[in-house]
Amino acid sequence: MIALMRQLLGLAAAGLVLTGCAPAPAARAPQVDRDEIGLRLSSDIAVLAADDMRGRKPGTPGGRAAYTYIEKRMEEVGLVSGTNDPGSYWRLPVDLLATEPQTAQLVLTQGKRRVVIPATDAAAYTLRRRALAFGGPGTGVPVVFVGYGDGSVLGEALAGAVAVMLADPGRDADRRDALFRQRATAVVTVLPDRESLTRVRALQERAHVQLANEESDTLAAYVTDSVLADMIGARRWEGLKREAEAGTLPPYELNLAISIEATSDRREYPSQNILGMIPGTAPGMGAVLVLAHWDHLGECGAAEASDHICNGAADNASGVAMMLELARRLKQGPPLARDIYFLATTAEEPGLLGTRAFVKDPPLPLGSIVAAFNLDMMAVAPKGSPVGFIGRGFDAALDAAVLDAIAASGRAVGDQALADSFVQRQDGWALVQAGVPTVLVSGTYGSRAVLDPFIAARYHQPGDEADAVELGGAIEDTLLHEALIRRIADPARYPATDRSGPKTRP
Repeated sequence: MIALMRQLLGLAAAGLVLTGCAPAPAARAPQVDRDEIGLRLSSDIAVLAADDMRGRKPGTPGGRAAYTYIEKRMEEVGLVSGTNDPGSYWRLPVDLLATEPQTAQLVLTQGKRRVVIPATDAAAYTLRRRALAFGGPGTGVPVVFVGYGDGSVLGEALAGAVAVMLADPGRDADRRDALFRQRATAVVTVLPDRESLTRVRALQERAHVQLANEESDTLAAYVTDSVLADMIGARRWEGLKREAEAGTLPPYELNLAISIEATSDRREYPSQNILGMIPGTAPGMGAVLVLAHWDHLGECGAAEASDHICNGAADNASGVAMMLELARRLKQGPPLARDIYFLATTAEEPGLLGTRAFVKDPPLPLGSIVAAFNLDMMAVAPKGSPVGFIGRGFDAALDAAVLDAIAASGRAVGDQALADSFVQRQDGWALVQAGVPTVLVSGTYGSRAVLDPFIAARYHQPGDEADAVELGGAIEDTLLHEALIRRIADPARYPATDRSGPKTRP
């Protein structure tokens, strides 16, 4: 008996020694308490979508209050600066330029006949304070009719000319840009009727916001078809249009003098991207980027309405709240090998401007970002909704990781055609164009049954308020992103590949 007891004691002691030598168990991710996640999401959404933020429009006190709050929350969850600029701990300045059309005049002269075209039949726009262009006989500047083309056959010969083109919906913007790249001094688009001109005015005669360092020196005018028929002669004009339609008309110099003048009100103002990070344990292994735009439309409702603040609770206080919750959970969980960056972008609404500014002057090499996750309108879908996968098809490795994570979560992939329709309408597109694999994964974009009612009733409307958000799907999307980011932050599970150059679908 004594001998047996000694044997047992010896085995126990050996077990203790072996236990002491064994590696410590891996640290666990924070426990999942969906109610707590929902409370934290709701709390941040409520602050960012409150009336005193006045809709978080860049360049306003509400916009400044929004990004100041995000800075505070990033510090609270334990992030450090991601700017690589000791003088600007959280902030990446973004200089914006707003222009609003003021006056315009278009004058056509044929021989001795001079006609000031009324506003019902003509419009002109510039992003400069004032732009003026002359062309035609006696000016030394040709007026060139390019029909449905873009003048590319002329190349440098188009420099300085006034180009006249026929409207071709869906192609007009690209053709106009091509003509300006060839240094046309102005581009006149001939519209079929006054109704078409009214639609142009609806798009053009509002404040236009752009990056201040991308200011363009352009003068674009619009005139109705009947005006050209009257000035040139109906028979001659119809003949030119028929030849243009048939593709048999080369660029043709019109015997027509044109004078175009336009003015704009301009305001330059600063805004901020906000960038924090969790440093990885394996420097040089790349980074993961999580981004969400903090801006919204400001006071966009009718002035006489009792509620004219567009609070932007789902769009996109919810995305920022989810980004902060992910930062908190990833920070509290086991260490991650790769750096994780968290970017709150400005001026998404007027054209992805904050993300474009980030791409133009990144604080880390864009090629080091192995994957990026955009979070936009994340609190719309109820629990159990199918997952919309925006950005699918640009990067095979990231596609596989996303699909695996969705399958592991027990959810289904939603309507791919619906998701694909949003590829170019969200911040991730600016990153994709710069060669960064980027996706937006959310139940919001998984089915029209979820998305269409929100678009119809609350999207870009005062009704997008904090008490109307749906947190069921947002909580699921938070956990889905956490699992995805943990996988991609591990070089052993997600090796970096050559990602140089812009991505296109195969």
